[in-house]
Amino acid sequence: MSKEHEKMIKETGVTPQQAKAVVPSEIIELPSKGKLYPANHPLASGTIELKYPTAREEDILTSKNLIQKGIVIDKFIESLIIDKSIDINSLLLGDKNAIIMAARMLAYGVIYDIEVKCTSCGEKNKESLDLSKINAKDIPMLEEVEQGQNEFEFTLPHSKKVVRYRVLTHLDEKLIDTELKSLKKFSNQNIDHEVTTRLRYAILSIDGESEKIKSEVDTMLSLDSKAFRDELVKMTPDVDLNFNFECNNCSHEERIGVPLGASFFWPS
Repeated sequence: MSKEHEKMIKETGVTPQQAKAVVPSEIIELPSKGKLYPANHPLASGTIELKYPTAREEDILTSKNLIQKGIVIDKFIESLIIDKSIDINSLLLGDKNAIIMAARMLAYGVIYDIEVKCTSCGEKNKESLDLSKINAKDIPMLEEVEQGQNEFEFTLPHSKKVVRYRVLTHLDEKLIDTELKSLKKFSNQNIDHEVTTRLRYAILSIDGESEKIKSEVDTMLSLDSKAFRDELVKMTPDVDLNFNFECNNCSHEERIGVPLGASFFWPS
């Protein structure tokens, strides 16, 4: 041990290992406010603590292996979560979106430079979005939800059948993605099954029956399907990824979604 190390321990009582710089962190508020998680879940408080990314996390973002597997963002945000007891598979989709947004701001700042093509004149516009101004969706009914309740009811407008459903998690999203890839690979028909697959994962029962969900979903009228999907979006806590756009060339105005392209986590 060097004399400098001995002097530090004598004067401060702290070893060189303990004296390593502590990476700062931030408390992030979740769109769900923690209401849909069980009371004993680490996210029931409605917040999550994320550390600021370091060069080590940038190693994750540039890992070709993780990028090819499609899990690079999952591994990145996992590395930032302070409480390692949190399983990201249990995250509600909207909460995960909020964490991804926060992780990007902690990594590269709040300004996100994008290019937007006007739908009216076709002109390409450069925009600098302030990600810190993106807020959670307003869901007034969330205040009335009992802690841990992730089951809701909706009456289909045409058939009048009562649908009991839940808000999906990150694990559900992975299972849906796996199933869709399998259906696309082994199906003889050129049909995208995304609508019916997502409905099946969200729906718990229809008129109290849980055994016939697939057949009920397959034969659900489009009027009812659209109404239920709108209800699911309305009740899903999430961040509002839309912003007001005005074309510099023709002054066309519209509200569009934030394009999460490669430059979101790879700005250079």
